[in-house]
Amino acid sequence: MSNRELPHNHGQNIGPILERMPDIKHFQEAAAIFQQLCDGSRLRILWLLCHCEECGINIASAVDMSTAAVSHHLKSLKLHGLITSRRAGKEVYYTLADTETAQLVHQMVDDFFQLSCPSKGIANHTHE
Repeated sequence: MSNRELPHNHGQNIGPILERMPDIKHFQEAAAIFQQLCDGSRLRILWLLCHCEECGINIASAVDMSTAAVSHHLKSLKLHGLITSRRAGKEVYYTLADTETAQLVHQMVDDFFQLSCPSKGIANHTHE
């Protein structure tokens, strides 16, 4: 898009900005991640998993939702790479994914709620 002329010239030097604009695929990927934050219930679950690892039944109890509804949200968060799961016997435990995107979302959520991550300094917790 760097060599593209815009229909109107308002004297702004927009060329260098357009040269740095990511392609549409990157915007679509970002929109898919942001969609995960558009549901208050899913955001509560994500906030919890930013700060601890927990099983689905306890997550449902903590956010006062049915296990089926929580399972639906967990599936979506996992599909978009924001959380991971591990099985221990019959239990499946969920936590924030160890990815740059998940860490950025974690920081954004904490910043929005104007708090320091409560899990910092808790022993045996991997998210810093």
